[in-house]
Amino acid sequence: MTIITRENPTDVVVRPVRPVRTAARRRPGSSRPAGSPLRYHGTGVLMSRASHRRRPITPATTVVLALVAAAITVWLGLVAQLGAPADAAEPVPGQLAVVQVQAGESLQQLAQRVAPDAPVGAVVDQIRELNELDSAAVDAGQTLIAPVG
Repeated sequence: MTIITRENPTDVVVRPVRPVRTAARRRPGSSRPAGSPLRYHGTGVLMSRASHRRRPITPATTVVLALVAAAITVWLGLVAQLGAPADAAEPVPGQLAVVQVQAGESLQQLAQRVAPDAPVGAVVDQIRELNELDSAAVDAGQTLIAPVG
């Protein structure tokens, strides 16, 4: 490129000018011709530089893990046994009597009335078993065999 300047109207001076190169135009070490596709190196996913070598699981590790699993299972079984509700330990009364269902009374209310100290669910189950009932529905005036106490 050349620059033409006029210092006097009659004198024309031609000076050669070097082109200015900027770092933004050309990257150092780039040998890719213009228009060719970019080449990517690697996957673009950052990874740890730590060793990714897996250690094998030894038989001793397997035994230790099995013992830990067994201990947890035993512990859960003990919690289930010892954590049972306190009213389930009370027995259903052994004495039986014939009772009559009152108007508007359900089987649960009857069980609570005839055996107030026993667990209601256990008494209801025994009344249904003794009277061969398929459901918990009862009629007013119906006579049933029930544990009392």
